[in-house]
Amino acid sequence: MTSVKEFRVDEAATRERLGRGAFVFTDAYSVFDWGQMPDPIPGKGASLCAMGAANFELLESEGVPTHYRGVVPGDDEDPVSLDDVEDPPREMAIDLTQVPDLPHEGRKYDYEAYHDAAGENYLVPLEIVFRNTVPVGSSLRSRTTPGAVGLDHSEWPAEAVDLPEPVVEFSTKYEESDRYLAREEADAIAGVADIEALESVAHEVNRLVTDRAAEASLTHEDGKIECLYYDGEIRVADVVGTFDENRFSYEGQEVSKEVIRQYHKRTQSEWVAAVETAKREAKARDVADWRTLCDRDPEPLSEAVLETASDLYTAGANAYLGRELFDAPSIERAVAAARDL
Repeated sequence: MTSVKEFRVDEAATRERLGRGAFVFTDAYSVFDWGQMPDPIPGKGASLCAMGAANFELLESEGVPTHYRGVVPGDDEDPVSLDDVEDPPREMAIDLTQVPDLPHEGRKYDYEAYHDAAGENYLVPLEIVFRNTVPVGSSLRSRTTPGAVGLDHSEWPAEAVDLPEPVVEFSTKYEESDRYLAREEADAIAGVADIEALESVAHEVNRLVTDRAAEASLTHEDGKIECLYYDGEIRVADVVGTFDENRFSYEGQEVSKEVIRQYHKRTQSEWVAAVETAKREAKARDVADWRTLCDRDPEPLSEAVLETASDLYTAGANAYLGRELFDAPSIERAVAAARDL
């Protein structure tokens, strides 16, 4: 199981062929790379499944290959299109590729062994990040200058800023603490998958999700994709364009997991600080798993906060999908409640 969704293998992939399986989306959530947090957020899993399915179907209609096979309406039923379900789905059928172990000593990872085990049917061990805006606190501000991303500023503005053109970056996927990569290192980690092709796919996904969001009066700020490589082709994998993988806003208010991240920063600042300290200490000690060095655990959220988060996920999904799939308030009401957190 990942931190927020279960992963089922029906037919394992081999070096020669893709397998078959499914994601089963849960209501669990994760912030600050902690893994599963104490509380579930009702409706969250189904909202991610529905948005991910809608985006995969959009990508496929535009000629972008994916690993998506449909949503599963009930136990032992065949996958169908999202348009063919009346109730929010929780299961998504997918093609499977190989994900070998990534050996490491401390924080030194052996990508050559990963690719030797995978051959040419594998999940590319990168996250490909695209940015349309640069909010305050974005790590991009510490890694580059405004001029390097096309902005006419000598210093970063004190507020969020829109980029003239989307920026694509690469980060690690399977290291205990993700890190952003120079293009040359990302190219080596990608294996036989072409780095320029990965970047091109990311730009196309970003364009399609941004346009879809705009139709729902949502602003698509940034996001990420993962890709598999099979039979000489790059296919979009994992899940795309949800409120966990991407950041959206509505009339200036975040409509994404970022709302819960910022709430924890305000209300559990000591835990957030302990997480940051543990990550720094792990890096200094060359320890892969920073969680073993963290001396605090997160506290549960109140029922009122969980209800607000639930409404934000489900109302936001309804708006994005353009249909009342979820029993949820209007996005205006959900956003107003989130502003008050």
